[in-house]
Amino acid sequence: MGNCLSISIPIGEAVHRCWDFVAGQVPYICKLEQNLQALEAEAERLTEQRDDVSRRVLLEKEQHMEPLKKVVGWLERVDKEIKEVEQIRGDAPAQIDNLCLGGYFSKSCCSSYKFGKKVVQKTKDVANLRTEGDFLDFAERRPAAPVDVRPSEPTVGLESTFDKVWTCLTDEGSNIIGLYGMGGVGKTTLLIQINNELQRRRNNFDIVIWATVSKNHTIEKVQDEIGRKIGYSDQRWKQKSYDEKAIDILAVLSKMKFVLLLDDIWERVDLVKVGIPIPRQGRGSKLIFTTRSLDVCGQMEVHKKIMVDCLTPEKAWELFQIKVGEETLDSHPQIHGLAKVVAEECKGLPLALITMGRAMSSKKTLEQWEYARRILRRSVANHVLPGMRKEVYPLLKFSYDSLPDDKLKLCFLYCALFPEYFLIRKRELIDYWIAEGFLDENDSICDRNEGHNIICTLLDSCLLEEVDVEHVKMHDVIRDMALWIASEIEKEKYIVETSAQLTEAPEIENWGMIKRLSLMNNKIQSLRGTPDCPHLQTLFLEKNYLQSMRLAKDFFQKMVSLTVLNLSKNLYLTELPMGISNLVSLQCLNISGTLIRELPMELGSLSKLKCLNLEKTLNLETVPEKLIYGFSRLQVLRMGRTGLCASRAINGNVSFSRLECLECLKYLNALTITICSDSALEGFLSSHHLQGCTEELYLDQLEDDSLFSLKTLCLPRMKRLQCLSFKFTSMEEVKINWEKEGRKIQTPYDFQTSVIAGERNFYNLWTVDILCCPNLKDITWIIWAPNLRNLFVSDCHRMEEIIGEGGVAAMIGDLILFEKLQRLTLISLPELKSIHRFALSFPCLDVIEIGSCPKLRKIPLSCNSAKGRRIIIRGVQQWWNELEWEDESARDTFLPSFQLIF
Repeated sequence: MGNCLSISIPIGEAVHRCWDFVAGQVPYICKLEQNLQALEAEAERLTEQRDDVSRRVLLEKEQHMEPLKKVVGWLERVDKEIKEVEQIRGDAPAQIDNLCLGGYFSKSCCSSYKFGKKVVQKTKDVANLRTEGDFLDFAERRPAAPVDVRPSEPTVGLESTFDKVWTCLTDEGSNIIGLYGMGGVGKTTLLIQINNELQRRRNNFDIVIWATVSKNHTIEKVQDEIGRKIGYSDQRWKQKSYDEKAIDILAVLSKMKFVLLLDDIWERVDLVKVGIPIPRQGRGSKLIFTTRSLDVCGQMEVHKKIMVDCLTPEKAWELFQIKVGEETLDSHPQIHGLAKVVAEECKGLPLALITMGRAMSSKKTLEQWEYARRILRRSVANHVLPGMRKEVYPLLKFSYDSLPDDKLKLCFLYCALFPEYFLIRKRELIDYWIAEGFLDENDSICDRNEGHNIICTLLDSCLLEEVDVEHVKMHDVIRDMALWIASEIEKEKYIVETSAQLTEAPEIENWGMIKRLSLMNNKIQSLRGTPDCPHLQTLFLEKNYLQSMRLAKDFFQKMVSLTVLNLSKNLYLTELPMGISNLVSLQCLNISGTLIRELPMELGSLSKLKCLNLEKTLNLETVPEKLIYGFSRLQVLRMGRTGLCASRAINGNVSFSRLECLECLKYLNALTITICSDSALEGFLSSHHLQGCTEELYLDQLEDDSLFSLKTLCLPRMKRLQCLSFKFTSMEEVKINWEKEGRKIQTPYDFQTSVIAGERNFYNLWTVDILCCPNLKDITWIIWAPNLRNLFVSDCHRMEEIIGEGGVAAMIGDLILFEKLQRLTLISLPELKSIHRFALSFPCLDVIEIGSCPKLRKIPLSCNSAKGRRIIIRGVQQWWNELEWEDESARDTFLPSFQLIF
């Protein structure tokens, strides 16, 4: 028999265990209906919660939010649970029918037990699921595409500017970058290039945002453009206040490393009000914007300003060819040459090149191209090619419309009277504005300051371009646009026929309507007839071939409103026509650069004259003193480098009368003068009035008239002096006179100087020419001219130093020597050994020219002097070979810039 397993369990314990089991399971049956009701209640609450969460997720999605994975998973589990509850709900009636004896027993105990247990478990599951659904966050910001690539066309000529901007993106110190330039020059195109390149090149930015600001922008408009990129675009967000929007934008961008590209800014955008975190060093975010105004760059507190300039002639021609197309260019053998001329007339402005190129792309006859060339070369506002009028000028006109007042607009339009390519001298332009009454007349000095401020505003608006410290110019496309505005918008009657090869004044149908007439830079020899011009205020005849004998006596008779007359640079003009005396309204007369010998007394009738320009009238010998006394309103008198010097009286007797008659001009605020004698110089140095208004002073071959011996020139403090030139043999030293300016100290170099902090004698002095001063040993005094641009020294045979070593440190303090110097010329200085004992920084220097200075073996240059600039050094080969340098690297730095002079 096999083995048997025997288990022994006490009877009582077995019964007890069986009872516990049955008692534990009975509720699944006897409480089934109650448990089903509990499940229904929990399921209903779960369904409501699911609907709430689903609705919240839908709202978040509308705001470009991404639902959290835990929320999506919960919703999926809820749907599954609800389906299972529905199944239980469907099985419930049959299970309830199985119940008997008041619900305490079942006809199918096993089935009811399992079902009842399932109901209880599902109720717990639903309750747990409800607890899991108590979310604090439902969604997160959907990650935007880092860069939205913008439509663009191939570009030409922007490569170097693009490289500058791209360098700023990697430079931690350049966080706010301003791109400025005139309308149509390609600023937006460049910004698009930057945007798209950020998508192509790997970078560490989280997001790139583009917003077009435009004129008359609002904070909300900028916020909405930024909001669309970062996920705020629903109607609910748009209805928020701008403060609430700023909070939302700041919350997102403060967590990101962003590049914000703002196109077409016309005024300061308040970044804080928009909600943009200010890009600062160390945070890595960047702001790049475009503007037509340099002033806006200052308002935006940029770290780097980059000018977007017109294209070079080569790049302009390349762009023009692309837009015209090879088929058109090759359609006639001569079209290629004419196309180059047409492209040149666009002066490198991309918008004009593109517009003209597209307009000419279908023109395949020689006649069509000849017509285009002829029209583009004419300056008459009525002759404008349709494409320029429709597309280019309205775009550029925004800059004009943005000028803050009518005064600035008048001054801008006035600049269009000058020829193409013309270098407009700032001070003469202001002279004309004063005479025309454009500037306030309460204070004559304030007039000139206001004039300079207007020029700065036009420069900042990119409506003028600065050539140098003395000159500005107007881009030809801007100029043509200005003539178009004057004629068609402002209805000003401007007739401008400059550089047109005219040999006589043009036939004008209605002289009576003309307000401003410019015939500059022609070959006009005669002025005939008596034109009836009651409204003519401005007449520019500069640089013609006018001959005194061929000027009609009555030509000016009916120009009763003429305010400005410019006859300058007429080299055949030897005397003024008598008819000028009829110009009783004349306030500015410019006869500089003519061969006029005298000013007739008849000019005394010009009692309103404010500006008289006699500069470079080398044959001028006579100006009646009574005439000067009669010009009681004269504010500007320019008589530098004339044949008429302040020296001796006409009868040969020594006299100070010429300077005395100038003293009586109480409104005089701008003077240029040539002085030719010691005594006249003494008279000038004793006149605080004349010193205070002198802009240019020429001391030319001073005669020793025995009143005092001039061996030391003691220069007074002349705050307005811009140009100083002296040429005389007796002078041995130059000193600075600081009388009445403060306590004087004596330096080891025997200079009189002042301890007044921040005061400098010659703050506006730009040009110094020193010639034929054989006893002069140095010109250390020029350290008091911190804005000196040009220094020319020649034929000073005893000069040993430019800046003397003795006492310089005591005098200059924290001055940076030659900080603005652009050109240094030293010729025929046989004893010169030093310019300055130490190497200097020359941040603006372009050219150093050295000739016949055999003892000058060292120039103050080191590797750090140029600071990235190319300084051209001109001299003979032997002098260059013998130069001593701080080290070889310094020599190697400047070797490529050396040019021979002969």
